[in-house]
Amino acid sequence: MAETAATQRELVPVTAPAWKRTINCGDLRAEHIGQTVTVNGWAGSVRDHGGVTFVDLRDRTGIVQVVSDPSRHSGSPAAHEEAQKVRSEFCLSITGKVVRRFEGAENPNLLTGEVEIEVVELEILNPSRPLPFQLDEKNVNEEARLKHRYLDLRRPEMYEKLRVRHEIVRAVRSFLYAQNFLEIETPILTKSTPEGARDYLVPYRLDPGKFYALPQAPQQFKQLLMVSGIERYFQIAKCFRDESQRADRQPEFTQIDLEMSFVTQEDVLSLVESMIISVVESVSTKTIIKPFPRFTYDEAMARFGSDKPEIRFGLELTDCAAILASTGFAVFQSALANGGQVKALRYPGGASLPRSGMDELTERAREFGAKGMAYFLVDEEGNASKGPVAKFLNETEKAAIVAATEAKPGDMVAFIADSKETTAKVLDRLRRLIGERLGLADKNTLAYCWIVDFPVFEADEETGGWTFAHNPFSMPKGDDMRLIDSDPAAMRAQCYDLVCNGYEAASGSVRIHKPDIQVAILRKMGLSEEQIAARFGHMLEAFAYGAPPHAGIAPGLDRLVMLLTDDENIREVIAFPKMGGGYDPLMDAPSEVENKQLDELGLTIKPPKKS
Repeated sequence: MAETAATQRELVPVTAPAWKRTINCGDLRAEHIGQTVTVNGWAGSVRDHGGVTFVDLRDRTGIVQVVSDPSRHSGSPAAHEEAQKVRSEFCLSITGKVVRRFEGAENPNLLTGEVEIEVVELEILNPSRPLPFQLDEKNVNEEARLKHRYLDLRRPEMYEKLRVRHEIVRAVRSFLYAQNFLEIETPILTKSTPEGARDYLVPYRLDPGKFYALPQAPQQFKQLLMVSGIERYFQIAKCFRDESQRADRQPEFTQIDLEMSFVTQEDVLSLVESMIISVVESVSTKTIIKPFPRFTYDEAMARFGSDKPEIRFGLELTDCAAILASTGFAVFQSALANGGQVKALRYPGGASLPRSGMDELTERAREFGAKGMAYFLVDEEGNASKGPVAKFLNETEKAAIVAATEAKPGDMVAFIADSKETTAKVLDRLRRLIGERLGLADKNTLAYCWIVDFPVFEADEETGGWTFAHNPFSMPKGDDMRLIDSDPAAMRAQCYDLVCNGYEAASGSVRIHKPDIQVAILRKMGLSEEQIAARFGHMLEAFAYGAPPHAGIAPGLDRLVMLLTDDENIREVIAFPKMGGGYDPLMDAPSEVENKQLDELGLTIKPPKKS
């Protein structure tokens, strides 16, 4: 083959820059003593001991101590002069000799604590201005941390969270590849459809008045992939929801999205349970309880007051309706007569609370939505002899409640008497509060459970009609479609949530794959034929071309990282998160745009309504 001009040219050797590292800071050990190495990183602690400069040099692998000591004659005068200029967070390259630390100066808290580097050459790659906060400072204002997130992420603990996140993603991909899933990306610009929260809208410049929406989830696309015959799809998917912000929510978040064809609910639950166990055990030392217990939605609400139950401890709710069927206590009698509930919750050792503590607990119940909280105290003989409600109940009722709640001497038994919804919500909050105060939940345990058989519909308080309880694409169970006109509230869906330590960890369902069933569900939600055609026509048409039975689920990646890193705020495990209200102090976003851009999009900004 004839040589080209390029192959005839003389090759010029590439010389590595002087600052090119030869080893990471955190990898240095006693075995490297005597070697000359080049390390790169940032100056952490800088200490001047009478002309001898000590620098804790940090990169992502750890810290090593560097010493510039003119008396050791290891470095040039210029290197020692540069070392004296070093300040916190200067970016440095240091070449030096690895030596053993002086006896008594070792640091057992560092993996590199036996050694240090004697400076031979030191180059300041980039100085740093004084920091807005010190990286070892505790309780830094969160807005300051997020505004300077690039500094915040230099903290070793923040790097570790991102490393754990990376390892989780790698483990998920490895597991799903082994299960013959294809990783497929779906569009970010799509159509606005009702999926439980407000959409983020993107104006379409070429046809003013039309909009894309950012996907709340890849729901419709992954179902269309099943119609396409892909059979096993997954994606580490970005999702967008314009909803109220809290500690475990972000306007943009990441989920492990997957869908399968020709499977049952049991297939999905079994696969995802295996995946979660595999991932957790590969990246964490936490104890994971297995197999995961299962509760129906109705059972979870009855026993824990929540479809996201915290099951690391007991203290289950006790329904007192049967015991109090003939009670003479007007408050309990009224609640039951009006279709509500009277439920009890045991507070272990609660009888020892001071009166102020009991009053505070009652006030918390009001904050959670109750009109009040009744209680009695169990004495040393096991009798309910004290407390505001004790005198209103007869001995038979009190003894039966003590037995049903398994109350012990010294316990408090608290009661909420209200509507079914309020009773559940308040007792769930009180139960979690008591568990937290008593330290009942082991922080090193992951207690997963499945919640199944959600309602298909729930009442829409705004319209007075029906809306979906879980998602509008969930297949009803068995022959429950026959109840859609006569008793829609009784319908149950092939839906399932994975819950861990009181947080929703994943959500999914067996999907509707038949057009007539999907149309009937959407009609019941109050959508007109025109709305159904406009919003879901493409889905319904696809289902008419031999759509297979399919099912899926979407574990939340951010929450999984949050659980494994013991964080209570999801912002801690996302590289560049938003603050409350969706504000990004780093980029100062959202921000105003130029009028020219608005004109191109055919948009006019209306002044906000006066409050």
